[in-house]
Amino acid sequence: MGLTFDNNRPIYLQLMEYLYGQICRTDLKPGEKLPSVRELAVKVGVNPNTVSRTYMEMERKDIVVSKRGQGTFVTEDKTVIQELRQKIADDKIGDFILMMNQIGLKNEEILQLMEQKMASRKEEKE
Repeated sequence: MGLTFDNNRPIYLQLMEYLYGQICRTDLKPGEKLPSVRELAVKVGVNPNTVSRTYMEMERKDIVVSKRGQGTFVTEDKTVIQELRQKIADDKIGDFILMMNQIGLKNEEILQLMEQKMASRKEEKE
């Protein structure tokens, strides 16, 4: 799976972020079954209790649904997934802008740098 964990942050949060990424990219589709707790724990090399906590937190946030005896599934509510995607984007952009402001860049400069970077990435892909 290729996950490397940051020792300064709870593993269950990092695992949630990883799964959120898969859900937002539709690598895990709405209604799709997630790996069992044990299966995911073995794949990523963590304690099953950590995976269980991850799934419980995701269920509390309505991102996944547990079906007794069947497993844990990605929500079929596409609005919930879109809201998750929007929240992650808002949080990341907010953190980025704050960091750039802290090094002395004004919002206009940030925007200009972003436009330049996006243009150069577009050229790289072509």
